[in-house]
Amino acid sequence: MLIILKVKYLNYKVYSEILAISKGSDCMRKEDEHICFCPLEGIIDVISKKWALLIVNAIGNNGRLRFNSLMEELSGISPKTLSDTLKELQAEGLIKRESFAEIPPRVEYSLTQDGAELRKSIIPLLKWAATRTNVNKKRCSSTYRGISAHQVKKI
Repeated sequence: MLIILKVKYLNYKVYSEILAISKGSDCMRKEDEHICFCPLEGIIDVISKKWALLIVNAIGNNGRLRFNSLMEELSGISPKTLSDTLKELQAEGLIKRESFAEIPPRVEYSLTQDGAELRKSIIPLLKWAATRTNVNKKRCSSTYRGISAHQVKKI
């Protein structure tokens, strides 16, 4: 019963904070140092997709990559999924698409400053997830084991 009361209290507290934030406050109030989730809107939708962080890491591991090189790095991704995810990452300002006026046309992808910072900020989360002991998990998922981009090169 005590746990249920605590959960209800926490739910009420979270709801109250969300309500207070939505009523005219500006995401970070100086008087009590609250930070809201608003800045995550949009970006979380993009990076939570299966291939997004792998694409960011593949580009980060190599510096610059062309479309076919990304296809090779991320074995198993379809061209449409790669193309759509690249467009979303570009729209979010995480990667830069550079076209060269050559014949045949050449396009290279690289990380923006925000993309590089995202890649660096994910490392603590990866370390935390790797050290969790209370969860029944394998070291590397068979889904990602064959993909070289599933490992972060030293930054």
